[in-house]
Amino acid sequence: MTERLTTDEFLASPGVGDWGVVFGGGWACAHFRTASFVIGAALVQEISVLAAAAGHYPDVDLRPNGVYVRTSSGLSGLSSRDAELARQISSAAAELNVVADPTVVQQVQVAIDALDIAAVRPFWHAVLGYAAVNDEDLVDDLRRGPTFWFQQMDSQRNRVHIDIYVPRDQVEARVAAGLAAGGQMVRDNGPDWWTLADPEGNEADLAAWG
Repeated sequence: MTERLTTDEFLASPGVGDWGVVFGGGWACAHFRTASFVIGAALVQEISVLAAAAGHYPDVDLRPNGVYVRTSSGLSGLSSRDAELARQISSAAAELNVVADPTVVQQVQVAIDALDIAAVRPFWHAVLGYAAVNDEDLVDDLRRGPTFWFQQMDSQRNRVHIDIYVPRDQVEARVAAGLAAGGQMVRDNGPDWWTLADPEGNEADLAAWG
């Protein structure tokens, strides 16, 4: 039986220390740094065998210096199947002497403030070619680009900001880096999210909720 897992339950599962949870608890991700494209391809081959055996298929992105893996159980978020697959993938990586880098795990989202979401969202749906998953979100079917979220506003309009979902154990370091790089704290809603602004007032939310 597949059991739905919260973020904390997933992270407490054995063998998932390489993994971070982002996107409000919806996705578990890991990045494995490799010495070559060939080693990365070997890891992808191992992942394909594990996924086929489990009947549960993650997103896998192979690059010359690493492999990025993302697993979820659809709109329901994470499940025990994700935890078990993550454990197996980490074990396969260890067999290949491939080490994970948790500092690069993240999910980027563009947030659009709107007075009338029903009027605004169809335009973005059309120009992006994304899938509409509910009344507020558009998601790239291939999960290549950032997600788009439409925030209901009462008065302010024509504002766009960036959401960066970061694992909880990485977010404070990312906040500190933003402040050290000239950013200003706008809202501190820790430990779930922080709003920072660049020197000209453009905002980004660093979020670890979920």
